[in-house]
Amino acid sequence: MVAVPSIDEEDAKRPSRERLVGERTRIINRIKSTLVRLGIRGFKPELRLAPQRLEGLRTPEDLPIPPNTLDELRRDLARLALVRNQIETIERVRIERLEQAPKTAANAMVRLLASIIGVGIETADMLVQEVLSRNMRDRRAVARYAGLTGSPTKAVPRGEKKD
Repeated sequence: MVAVPSIDEEDAKRPSRERLVGERTRIINRIKSTLVRLGIRGFKPELRLAPQRLEGLRTPEDLPIPPNTLDELRRDLARLALVRNQIETIERVRIERLEQAPKTAANAMVRLLASIIGVGIETADMLVQEVLSRNMRDRRAVARYAGLTGSPTKAVPRGEKKD
């Protein structure tokens, strides 16, 4: 049976489910691929001054970027700035939430996981909200949730026949 989460529990999972980092990467890759088609390499759209540097870019033939392509790149850089601001807002709210009630069970788990080298606040928050806050019946339920259980048949080494 599946335990249906309450509205508050489901709402607490929303920030970790909004994956804007992937959106940011998609926009950066789109900008870079547009520039590579023109023969321009080495431009870093993730820099804050990228919109100002865009105007001075020239193709290897010393031609300016065509006007329609330049307009497209400006729109992509505007989208990138918007997504970057949204990511900063989500991260700031997440940290404020952790600081307001650091002793609650979920926030304590997030802080403990985030103290591990290589685990950031976002990953720790996602693990706590999606995995560690679930009531699992036993170890097998945890393994099933993580996708670690295979078929119920016994594994047979290569070269041996099944009985």
